[in-house]
Amino acid sequence: MLRPLISKPVSDIAGYILDSRISKLLIKPFVRMNNIRTEDYVLDDIRCFNDFFRRKIRQGLRPVSEAADDLVAPCDGLLKVSRIDKGTVIEVKQSAFGIRGMLRDRRLAETFEGGYCLVYRLCVDNYHRYIYFDSGKKYANRHINGVYHTVQPVALEDHPVFVRNTREYAVIDTDNFGRCVQMEVGAMLVGRIVNHCMGKKKVKRGDEKGYFEYGGSTVIVLLPKQELSFTDKVLRGMKEGCEIPVRMGEAIAAVMNRDMHSI
Repeated sequence: MLRPLISKPVSDIAGYILDSRISKLLIKPFVRMNNIRTEDYVLDDIRCFNDFFRRKIRQGLRPVSEAADDLVAPCDGLLKVSRIDKGTVIEVKQSAFGIRGMLRDRRLAETFEGGYCLVYRLCVDNYHRYIYFDSGKKYANRHINGVYHTVQPVALEDHPVFVRNTREYAVIDTDNFGRCVQMEVGAMLVGRIVNHCMGKKKVKRGDEKGYFEYGGSTVIVLLPKQELSFTDKVLRGMKEGCEIPVRMGEAIAAVMNRDMHSI
């Protein structure tokens, strides 16, 4: 029964509906159901539901830490941190995948052994724009086609979400954390992962990288081996193996040994 719902035509149709003017009727029930503080957002030119979903937050409500040693969250969401070892399988809900399969690049995957995988799961009530977590040299985006897939547990029993989902990532030679990956993953009814720059570019921490259309979505950051001091709440989540809520721009860790950045 699930298979037709994860097909591209269904997602395309859903995207068309949510881009139409009549979809504005869905906004008030959505706000009420998810307790969204509309006063926090710029809502001057909302023509459809997707306009509301990709709404911009008011200036000053997501300050980005400027301390060079700080590792900041690129988005709002629920964060889970894992260490990466040879053969590591990252588990998210009932889904499991390896770094190599996720990237489809064996040599790149090997550079992250001993490092960290940070998975930020965005819920529908979260702010769905995301930023660069550090400044540096960004290489051309890599797009991997897949099947748009729900992130609900019932769907994950037989269909691993990150193996089959559309995803797009950029390799970034960051100023403070070495060569990293920042990836976006789309879920069911997410017709588009909208990144502002597809090619090479010098990027700056805090600049908007892109946004998601409607649906549950995920941002993944891969870091090479280095010593990081995580905040107390992130450490607690790591020890308990659970997700913890974070906000865009929030410092979640700090560099302890800058000499370990090279890979």
